[in-house]
Amino acid sequence: MVKKKENMPYLERDVSWMYFNRRILQEATRKHIPLLERFSFLGIYSNNLDEFFRVRVATQSRIAECRDKLASEESEKATKIIKQINKLNSQYSLEYEHSVKIVTEELRQEGIFLVKDNEVTEEQLQFIRQYYRDHLNGFIMPVWLSAIKMLDNETDESIYLGIKFHYTTGGKRTATEYAYLELPVSVVGRFVCLPDCDGKKYVMYLDDVVRCCLPLVFEGLGLRDFEAYSFKFTRDAEMEIDNDLRTGTLQKISKGVKSRKRGQPLRVLYDASMPKDLLKRILKRLDLDQLDTVLASGRYHNHKDFMKFPDFGRKDLKYPAWYPILKKELDGPESILTKIQQRDRFIHVPYHSFDSFIRVLQEAAMSPLVKSIKITLYRLAKESKVVKALIGAARNGKKVTVSIELLARFDEASNIYWSKRMQEAGINVIFGVEGLKVHSKIMHISMTKGPDIACIGTGNFHEGNARTYTDCMLMTASRRIVKDVDAVFGFIERPYNPVTFKELLVSPNVMRNRFVSIINEVIRKSREGLPASIKIKINHITDRMMVKKLYEAAEAGVEIDLLVRGNCSLVVRDNPRIRITGIIDRFLEHSRIFIFTVGNEERVFIGSADWMTRNLDNRVEVVTPIYDPDIKAEMKRIVEYGLRDNMQGRIVDGMGENNFRFKEGDTPFRSQEELYKEYYNENECYTAPQAGQTNPGEEGTDDV
Repeated sequence: MVKKKENMPYLERDVSWMYFNRRILQEATRKHIPLLERFSFLGIYSNNLDEFFRVRVATQSRIAECRDKLASEESEKATKIIKQINKLNSQYSLEYEHSVKIVTEELRQEGIFLVKDNEVTEEQLQFIRQYYRDHLNGFIMPVWLSAIKMLDNETDESIYLGIKFHYTTGGKRTATEYAYLELPVSVVGRFVCLPDCDGKKYVMYLDDVVRCCLPLVFEGLGLRDFEAYSFKFTRDAEMEIDNDLRTGTLQKISKGVKSRKRGQPLRVLYDASMPKDLLKRILKRLDLDQLDTVLASGRYHNHKDFMKFPDFGRKDLKYPAWYPILKKELDGPESILTKIQQRDRFIHVPYHSFDSFIRVLQEAAMSPLVKSIKITLYRLAKESKVVKALIGAARNGKKVTVSIELLARFDEASNIYWSKRMQEAGINVIFGVEGLKVHSKIMHISMTKGPDIACIGTGNFHEGNARTYTDCMLMTASRRIVKDVDAVFGFIERPYNPVTFKELLVSPNVMRNRFVSIINEVIRKSREGLPASIKIKINHITDRMMVKKLYEAAEAGVEIDLLVRGNCSLVVRDNPRIRITGIIDRFLEHSRIFIFTVGNEERVFIGSADWMTRNLDNRVEVVTPIYDPDIKAEMKRIVEYGLRDNMQGRIVDGMGENNFRFKEGDTPFRSQEELYKEYYNENECYTAPQAGQTNPGEEGTDDV
C-alpha cells in the first residue's frame, strides 16, 4: 500500500465529486443544449447533491465526530474535507440559483411562463382554488411546531413549507403561530399546469399553488397574514445493518432499509427570506450538529423535480429522439445462441438495443438445448423483463441461479421484492458474499450441444439504465473465458474455497495485482525505448495505489489518456503525459474500457470495476479481455471518440475549473452523436425510424 507520507498529488474523492457535479451544472447554461434538457440537468445536479450528502457527507461526518484517539488523524482529515465541501457547496449554490433564473427567463421567451403565487390573475386564482378542492384537499395536513419536539418522523425526500401566521379576534391580531406542512408532490407532482391564455403556456410550482390556498387549508380557524417559506433537509442514509449472525441476510437488509428514515439530518436548505423566528424553530427541531450544513437558498428546493418538468408538447425544446438500433447480426430467425457460439458478439447500449440481450435470455429460457442459467443482478427495472425471463426459465425446467445484491444503494427494497418473487418460482437465489458486494455483471448459460455461453458487461442488466447509460456487453463462447465466468459463480456460492482465474481479472481475488502487473510491464517496455500508452474509459479513479501507478507510468514516458466521468484523484495540471477528459452529455457515460499498448501489441479489457478501493478490494468485480479483432477495434473507437470530444469534454486536471476542450478554430466533435451516426449507418438504418424520429445523419453540430 502507498505510505501516507509519500509526496504524491492526490485529490480527495469527495472534493473531486463536487467538481464532477459542477460539470453537470454547467450544462444548464449552454446555449446549444435544448432548453428543456437544461432543466433536466438542473434536476440531475440537485438529485445528485441530495444523494451525496445522504451518503458521502454522512460518512465523513461520522468519522469527524469520532472521539477515539486512535482515529484522531482520520477525524481531523474528515473535518477538513467537510469544510471544503461546504465551501464549494456555497459557491455552487449561487451558480445554481443563477442558472435557474437564466433558464426560467429563456422559457418565458418560448411562451412558457413559470408564475408565482403573487403573479396570478383572478381567473387563474379561481382555477387554482378549484384545483385544490379537486386534487389537494385532504392530502395537506399542517402540523403545529409547538406540538412537536423533533421532525424525526418526516422524510427527506419531500419539500416542506414553514408557515407563520396570526390569530385574530375582532379584527385585531392577538397571537403569532407557526406550523409546517409537507407538499404532496408524490400525489400530484411538483408542477401544476394552468389554463393557456393568448397562446401562452402557464405553469406553477406546487409550492405556490399551496401558498395561494393557505386560507382554504386553515379555513375556520380565524387566521390571517399567512407567510410560507420552503425548506428541505437531508438525512444520513447509511443503513444501520444488524450484525447479529442469527439474523438472516434478507432480514438484516430489510431492517436496514427501514432504519433510513431515522437517519440524523445533516443538511438544511431554506428560503433566505424566511423570518428568523420561524427559521429558529425549524432548526431547533432538526437537532443539527456543528459540522452540518445550513444553507440559505432560493425560494424553491428539491429541484430534482425539474427532471419531470412538463414539456407542453414542445419537442423542439428537447433532444431529437435517438432510438436504439437493433444490430442486424443479432436479429433474424436464426438462433441467437448459435450465433454467439459461432463467434463473439457485443452490444453498446443505449446506441444498440438492449432487446438483443433480452432475446438471449428468452431463447435460453425456452431452448431444449439449455440446461442452466446463472446470473448476477445488482439493479433491476421496476417491471423487469430480465426477471420475468428467468422465472420463465425456471418454470420450463431449467436450473436457474441468481446472485442478487441486496445492498445496491437505494434499490434494496426493489431487490428484496424481486428476490422473493424468484424464490417463489423455484429459482436458487443467492444473497451475495458476506462482507462483499457482488457488483459484477455476468451471466453463464450451460448448453447440451456446443460450447457454453457467457455474457460479461460493464453495466447492470437493467432495461431502464440501458436507455440512458452507455455500457458494453460481450457475448462469448470462448471456453477459457466461459470457464472462468462459471468459476466466479462458484466463488460467490463458496467464497472460502480456493479458485484461480486464467482469463478474467476478478476482485477481490486477483484484479488489483493483475492491473498493477500489466502497468508494470508497460512501464518496463517504455523504459526499454518502445512506444507505450495507456487509454482508459472509466467512471472513477480514486484508489491511491492505482493513482500512484499512473504517475509512475507517466514518469517512465508512457502516454496516458483517461476518460473519467466522475471522481478523479489525479492532479495533472503540470503533467504533460497525463490527459484526462470528463464528458457530460445526453447519455450517462458508464462503460469501463482498458487499453494497454506497447509497440504494436494491444491488450483490451472491459468490465464492471472502477479503480476505487471498494471495487478492487471489497466487491466481486469481473473484467474480461477482448480477443475478437472487430470488437477490439470497436472498444478502441469508443475511447478514441471520447478523447476527441471537444463539445462535451472538459479538462479534468484536479483543479475543478472544468474548462472545455473546444478551442477557436477547432472542428466541433461530439462523441455520442458521432457514435450514433456510425452505428446507424453501419446497420443500414436497420431499425426503421419511428414516428417523429430524426435521422441523426441529417443534423449538424452546433458551435460552442
